[in-house]
Amino acid sequence: MSDSDQSGSPAQSAPTPTAPSIPPARPAPSGQPDHSSESGRTERPASPPHRPAHSVDRAFLNLERRRPDVHWDAGGVAYFSGPPPALADLRAYVGHGLGKLPLLTSRIEGGRRPRWQPDAGFDVDLHVHEVVADGPAGWDRALHTALNAPFADGTYWGVWLIHGHAPDAYAVCYRFRHACQDGSAAAMTFRAMLGEGEPSARPVPDRRRRAAMPRRVASAVGLAVKFVARTLVVRGHRPVAVSVPAGERQLWRGRVPVDTLRRIGEARGGSVHDVHLAALTGALRAWSQRSGVPLPRVTAVLPVDARRPDEEQTWGNRCFALPLELPVRIASSHQDGTPDHDAALRRLDHVMTATRKLRGDVWRQAIGDLVRFMPARPTEWYMRRVLSPRVTNVMATSMPLADKGSLGESQVTGTALLPLLVPGHLFAVGLSFFGQWAEVSMVAHRGLPLGELLPELWEQAVKELEDGSAPE
Repeated sequence: MSDSDQSGSPAQSAPTPTAPSIPPARPAPSGQPDHSSESGRTERPASPPHRPAHSVDRAFLNLERRRPDVHWDAGGVAYFSGPPPALADLRAYVGHGLGKLPLLTSRIEGGRRPRWQPDAGFDVDLHVHEVVADGPAGWDRALHTALNAPFADGTYWGVWLIHGHAPDAYAVCYRFRHACQDGSAAAMTFRAMLGEGEPSARPVPDRRRRAAMPRRVASAVGLAVKFVARTLVVRGHRPVAVSVPAGERQLWRGRVPVDTLRRIGEARGGSVHDVHLAALTGALRAWSQRSGVPLPRVTAVLPVDARRPDEEQTWGNRCFALPLELPVRIASSHQDGTPDHDAALRRLDHVMTATRKLRGDVWRQAIGDLVRFMPARPTEWYMRRVLSPRVTNVMATSMPLADKGSLGESQVTGTALLPLLVPGHLFAVGLSFFGQWAEVSMVAHRGLPLGELLPELWEQAVKELEDGSAPE
């Protein structure tokens, strides 16, 4: 299945379908006030937090300043069953939920040492918007508008209610400037607003297993040297030659049962993320053959969450970007043209070999130490290098969201991540785990040849891995 995008703009003045208002489904914890008001203005807690901007936050802020023409934002889409709420009700719901997410009402201030501090002029109405589709045929254009709408002046995030294409279905798109959140923080925001209170399920360093400091320093330095070296431009290398103009983004989706990925990974001793990356490799090779775009080399940039167990999870960036070359050179057929039925599994074994250290406690602790202590300037230098299309050409991220979610009485039926789409990259791919589904989303700039085939090719690549790993 796919969410494609068409030119044009949706009708913004169509009447909103009648729907019951959204009650505060998850009241503020005992002892905390309701932070929404009739005017839409959200009150801050009595002792609001002041947080120094992390070095990764500052790196993204400087990237925004260098390239103001680029969408330096990411996010996600939640798809719902049931009649859509009124815009005023959604604003009240979001305003109420901000009592549990006070840092979302912050803004950054300061020069050389910027800090996140409360925004005295915060107004939820500037953050929650509406896009009304012109009937069933207008869904693609409405989604396109939500994906590409500019943020209101002075805001760091926005929510778009998308409806009008069906009486019993709608979507909510949440987008945020990457300077204020990474994917893990956004996932925690999803759980706070729409989830059922599940833990994050993200891997973190074990409190009980702390390596000696000399060993941790050595591991962190070794990891830094390893990945900084991989960002150095290879002489003669050029980005993939495909005409994909920067600007407007489009989204396509696919899904498979998460148990399918889990079974494949367990059969080979790998993780569901390894299986996803191996399937992505197979999809890229098939896409290259159909589109005519040569892919002699594909290196994905993988964001890795480096938060400590006790660290604030709903704001800021605590991720480290790792380059990982995908084995697209492994052909799906022999030289005589006959199918190579083992090619998919060889891709998976190659990915598992490359990620084995990253799954271990020592390297994960080293990543956490790097993100915690690396100064601002080296961090920004590294981020610019690793995101350069001369070094990487696909953004690949994955995130556990929740077992289920709801908005009032409407149930979440599906999700799609909106990863950061870097200028010069082919596309960005996100894998979200929601309920029993692993849902893949492909985000590309308009003009990517046959980009709409990517989710289907990914699903087919998963099937090839499933068939190859099945016991005989």
